[in-house]
Amino acid sequence: MSATANNANQSSVIEDRAAQFLARRRFEEWNAEDQAELENWLGESMSHRVAFWRLEATLARTNRLAALQSRNPVNQSRMAERGKAALKIAAVVSITAFAGLGTAYLFTRDGSKLYSTPVGGHEILSLRDGSTIELNTDTSVRLDASQRSATLEHGEAYFQIQHDAEHPFVLKVAGHVVTDLGTKFLVRSAGQRVEVSLIEGMARIEAKEKPSQEALLTPGDFAVATADELEVRRQQPAAVKQELGWRRGVIVFDNTSLADAAAEFNRYNDTKLIVADPEIGRMKIGATFPAHDVERFARAAHVLLGARLIKKGNEIVITR
Repeated sequence: MSATANNANQSSVIEDRAAQFLARRRFEEWNAEDQAELENWLGESMSHRVAFWRLEATLARTNRLAALQSRNPVNQSRMAERGKAALKIAAVVSITAFAGLGTAYLFTRDGSKLYSTPVGGHEILSLRDGSTIELNTDTSVRLDASQRSATLEHGEAYFQIQHDAEHPFVLKVAGHVVTDLGTKFLVRSAGQRVEVSLIEGMARIEAKEKPSQEALLTPGDFAVATADELEVRRQQPAAVKQELGWRRGVIVFDNTSLADAAAEFNRYNDTKLIVADPEIGRMKIGATFPAHDVERFARAAHVLLGARLIKKGNEIVITR
């Protein structure tokens, strides 16, 4: 077994043990001997403490579990098993590999290149000047021959641009133009709606057809542009971190409705989540999931929110 595989197995064992402690403490009688056992285990290594604290914090954010316990009278053993499953599901997983999800590109008559990722795909484009463009799921970007301008046809991309005052980088997207002023920024395009999050530096966004519709963005600004208006508001650091989770292969939810969370998952997977019950859809969830693990998310909805799952071909229906 390779060192990487061995480390992964060891991490899984530690997380399972942490989940067992948390489930016992929450759903079973907890006494001084149990507390001493936990403290001894936590004292054995920092990895034990990190795993326990991480699961504890994630479970606390998804506070629907406590409501589920009081709302659904079931026996203690069944609740304990649900708790163990919930804690395992709630573990934060960092994904660094995106194997098997290739990026296609085409040459066009004007010398530009069109790069496209499939559903669930992820690719980093390296430009000659040292800039990079990171493509998210189901995204198409057209690069011109000089590589100092691009068009986001659809999807989402993260831009880290090397600034050149004499030759600014220009991005065209859905009738708007984003001009780099030494910038890291995230752009998402869906139909006529464009979202721009400014991470670092400065950038200017303007509508090609409406010169009066423009704004200078600074770090923390979040711009939403449509065919008719441009709105800019400040964004909390936690929201930025949530938006950029896909770069690590995860989707981050923080007090997100189940319906919105399911819609986000559907961007990354051929297996689609269908939230059939409006009340279930309004329930909130806070956790981090691997972007391609639809079944783990569905199980979380079942365990934490009491939802029922129905599999139909390449769909998972979530209902009451």
